Order: sequence, then C-alpha cells, then structure tokens
Amino acid sequence: MKTQAIVLEQPEHLVLRELELTPPTDEDLVVDIEYSGISTGTEKLLWSGRMPAFPGMGYPLVPGYESVGRVVQAGANAHHKVGERVFVPGARCYGEVRGLFGGAASRVVVAGSRVCNVSDSLGEQAVLLALAATAYHSVAGGGKRTPIVPPDLIVGHGVLGRLLARMTVVAGFPAPTVWETNPTRAQGATGYAVLHPDEDPRRDYRAIFDVSGDSAILDRLVERLAKGGEIVLAGFYTEPLHFNFAPAFMREAQIRCAAEWQRPDLLAVKELAETGRLSLDGLITHHASPSDAAAAYRTAFGDPDCLKMVLDWSSTR
Repeated sequence: MKTQAIVLEQPEHLVLRELELTPPTDEDLVVDIEYSGISTGTEKLLWSGRMPAFPGMGYPLVPGYESVGRVVQAGANAHHKVGERVFVPGARCYGEVRGLFGGAASRVVVAGSRVCNVSDSLGEQAVLLALAATAYHSVAGGGKRTPIVPPDLIVGHGVLGRLLARMTVVAGFPAPTVWETNPTRAQGATGYAVLHPDEDPRRDYRAIFDVSGDSAILDRLVERLAKGGEIVLAGFYTEPLHFNFAPAFMREAQIRCAAEWQRPDLLAVKELAETGRLSLDGLITHHASPSDAAAAYRTAFGDPDCLKMVLDWSSTR
C-alpha cells in the first residue's frame, strides 16, 4: 500500500513523494486524509533546521500533526469503523522515512488508540483541534490544574493566541488583553482587546501567557506582573531563555512551562467546537494543493497575513 506524502529531505527542501506504507495490524486504521494543517511552530523549526535535537530527530521526515480524514480500513482491535471521520495527530508508517510527526500524507496507517472521532460539521476546521488542545492544556492541564488561573494577558495574536483568548471568554472569565506588535495580526479579535505593548500601561497582571516564542521576552513580562503573578511559556523557544533575578524576586514571579496537550485536552476542545461554544471561524486563511507544498510552506512561515495554511488532499485521490 502506497501514499503520497510531504517529505522534508533536508532543511528548506521538501517534495511530494510516493512512499510505501507500513502494513496495518489488527490495532491499526488506514485513514485517507482530507486536510492537513501546517504548524508555524514545530513544523517551522523542522523546516528551517532550528529544531533542537531530541530522540528520533533526523531527515528525511514526513511532518504534520494536524490532519483529519476518513477511515477506509479498520483492524479487528482498532475500535473504529470504516467510514468514520477522525482527527489524526500524526503517524509513523513510512519505513525508513521518519514520521515527525507524519500527518502530511494522502493516506496513513495509525493506531486506533491515537485518533478520535470528529463531526463532519467541523469540515476543514477539524485540523485546528491540536492547537485548540494546546491552548486548553496551557490553562487546564487536561483538567488536572486547580485552581485554574485564566490568562489576563496573552502575548501574540496568531492562531494559538486567538484560541486561548476565545476559550477564556467562552469559559466565562474576564476577557483577556492580547498584545500584538504586527498591525496585520492585530485584527480579528472577538470579545477581547488587542493592543500594542506600548499602548498598555498595566503592571498588575496575575497570569501572562506567552505564545510568541520570543526567547528574549521574559524581562518585559516580569515587569508587568502583579506580586506573586505567573508567566506561562506556551510557545516554543529555540534559544535559551534568561531573565534578571532582582525584578522577578521583588514580584515573587512564578514561571511555568506548558507541555504538550494530552487526550483529555483534545476531547474537551472537540466538544466545545462540535457544540458551537468555541468558534473556529476566521483562523484558516490559506489553502494549497500538496503539489504546491514547497510554496505553501514558505507562505505559511513567511507571510504575516497567513494565520493557518491547510493542504487539501482531495487532488491526490
């Protein structure tokens, strides 16, 4: 069984290539992918060659962890049925080509335990569930963080920042302030204010969530904290982070890293999206065919007007 997959052969060089798929087991599903999103965090680092080394890292690789598709074959122990629509957070089914994270392909073989059913009503917006789960986890930690302290300042108004702000409002907490320095990205707020940092006089924030990925931002955030306030690092940082101790000491600042989302986070945001409580509208701005993937990735990473690029795999059938 074969697939068409985006293969990142080396930094900044990717191709659409036919690959042989690993034969499925009784625990596996074969899923025909409808749409996959391009991540401007993790995938950008893989594409640029700036991803810090970790076990299993290397090229060539198939990227992608924001995919949605239809089950076309189900193993006896996979606990899903043919015809179901599922969210796929990646796959490792390409032999010697690494799956990091393996969702950008026309067809994948994936363990049934890794996917979750999604409603047809979500359409292409189902690819946003991974980012929504990331935002949810940064606050709720899969429902395990108590008490929940919602953000009152979010730094960055990309897709992750918008989802975090929308979820804060949906949950009934006071609307957060969002910082954004790019005038193009400052548009599109729903129920909350977006400011340039220079326009914001506040220095009493209890919970600052940074989704900018700016490794040099900590000192600027510490000076905006209330005493005992928390900074949550919810972006991905390629350079060492550092801060001056004295201002942090005076404020008794807390700094927390938000880890990767877990299945309870995904299920929670899926329910919010499928019931219409969490809107995913206005977040997907660009589309491309996999045959134009090289240009699509450059647009996703370099065009400030591009919030989320989605590849439509229907042309590969």
